[in-house]
Amino acid sequence: MSHLLLPLLFVTLYGAGFVGAKLGLPHAEPLIFLALRFSLAAVILGLIAWLLGSPWPGNRREFLHIAGAGLLTIGVFSAGVFYSIALGVPPAVSALIIALHPILVALGAGVLLGERMDARQWSGLLLGLIGVYLVLRARLLIDPGYVQAALLSVIGLIGLSSGNLYQKARCMKMNVFSGGAIQCAVCALTMFIGAALVESGEVRWTTEFIIALFWMTVIVSVGAVSILHVMIRRGEVSRVASIFYLVPVSAAITAFALFGQTIDASAAAGIGVAATGVFLVSVRDLPMLSKRA
Repeated sequence: MSHLLLPLLFVTLYGAGFVGAKLGLPHAEPLIFLALRFSLAAVILGLIAWLLGSPWPGNRREFLHIAGAGLLTIGVFSAGVFYSIALGVPPAVSALIIALHPILVALGAGVLLGERMDARQWSGLLLGLIGVYLVLRARLLIDPGYVQAALLSVIGLIGLSSGNLYQKARCMKMNVFSGGAIQCAVCALTMFIGAALVESGEVRWTTEFIIALFWMTVIVSVGAVSILHVMIRRGEVSRVASIFYLVPVSAAITAFALFGQTIDASAAAGIGVAATGVFLVSVRDLPMLSKRA
């Protein structure tokens, strides 16, 4: 159960991030929204690191590795997905694109990190993808006009997958809080520059936007992303990536709880299939479990 606690907590928090996007994007353009989010997250994580006496990078090379991994995993991923949704791609379509993350990471981990997946784990990845499709099928109304905007979600997917692999390979000694502060600060600077170049910078400080900013900063950037860093450091990156199958599942459940969006029989079946897939990928020794039973 201890191996399942962090993944379940991550899925719950990260999937609920779709609520923040739904609330925040009508009141601010994507890059300025992300710039504010990452700035606040950097301050919070930096303060936590200072209070706990967390170690900081010992040299410039280590700093650059941490910053580079953060730009990919957090910056490119967030900017791609947020702009994709802002330009009209339904969140369900974007989520389905991001659900390819486990397969992309599994392929990359085999080539770059020497991680090997057995037949059971590959079956789990396939089940996870089928489960995500069942959850999202009722909302997949794909319009040809969304194709170009959907490519931004693909860019976000590439950033997330390559960033996870890079972090596993080069940032194993990164402290969650000090490293997270560095990554958020670098992403905030990048987003501010991008917003200055392509956006108006206008923000409407409504109650909804403030709630969304708080949610995306504290719950997602500080909470969920910190948990993700811990899981990457503790386990094989391909196993960690498999839990992303459950993120759109969590988003669907959150949307039902907060916005009354119903979960049909197909979606309910998909939740079960995706959960089974993640179990097959994540649990290491099924024969040993049966012997102990």
